[in-house]
Amino acid sequence: MSTEHGALLGPADIRELAAALGVRPTKQRGQNFVIDANTVRRIVRTAEVRPDDVVVEVGPGLGSLTLALLESAERLVAVEIDDVLAGALPATIQARLPQKADSFALVHSDAMLVKELPGAAPTALVANLPYNVAVPVLLHMLDTFPTIERTLVMVQAEVADRLAAGPGSRVYGVPSVKAAWYAEVKRAGSIGRNVFWPAPNVDSGLVSLVRRAEPVKTTATKKEVFAVVDAAFAQRRKTLRAALSGWAGSAAAAEAALVAAGVSPQARGEALTVEEFARVAEHKEAGA
Repeated sequence: MSTEHGALLGPADIRELAAALGVRPTKQRGQNFVIDANTVRRIVRTAEVRPDDVVVEVGPGLGSLTLALLESAERLVAVEIDDVLAGALPATIQARLPQKADSFALVHSDAMLVKELPGAAPTALVANLPYNVAVPVLLHMLDTFPTIERTLVMVQAEVADRLAAGPGSRVYGVPSVKAAWYAEVKRAGSIGRNVFWPAPNVDSGLVSLVRRAEPVKTTATKKEVFAVVDAAFAQRRKTLRAALSGWAGSAAAAEAALVAAGVSPQARGEALTVEEFARVAEHKEAGA
């Protein structure tokens, strides 16, 4: 294996590993392996991984980002669903970065089912998320592990735009509002197609999420707020009075809740901040 980038994996290493394991990246799992050492270094740098961080990585694949994260963090926990990849990763760490092998833990599971992680609580989430499950996995991890302060994920460019969009944007929607419930969200760069194997048909983007110092101030529960968000965007073209009629019980009840929350019943979901959605949730009974 080449050592041009020290412990990190280059294109030849990735293909060699994959061939040895009989691995072909699958579309079903949205697998695209990063084969460029400079890209993983850039991700770690952009994520501002610190020497005292406990990082969780979802979908480590063959370990290109894993190795770069381990070099910089105190500890890394990787969550991998694929049997073959999960089985091979500890050996890759042992071979490439033996001095950090004790700082690495593997959880062989579907990230959506993970409720706890071994060792100290995670402080950061850094991952190249499989495209088809990126948003649910991201929201699940932020919800399940409130100690995660900083997140940097690589996702499809279009998903990155959606996550980071603000009210009024054409792509502002359910992912934007739900991500904003947990964190300050922003685009943190773009990634070309040629750093992946296989090269995807879409560009990728980095999204930074810094957990809110203070949660959204509301008497409504997260579940109640998210129910309003889901209803508001289920029929994007409708006014909130119409879109929320099912949620509230009737159009009149929806209007009463909106007016009580200080929101125009003629507004559409894409105009509201997460705080405004929370206020609407608080007034559900207003017209019931």
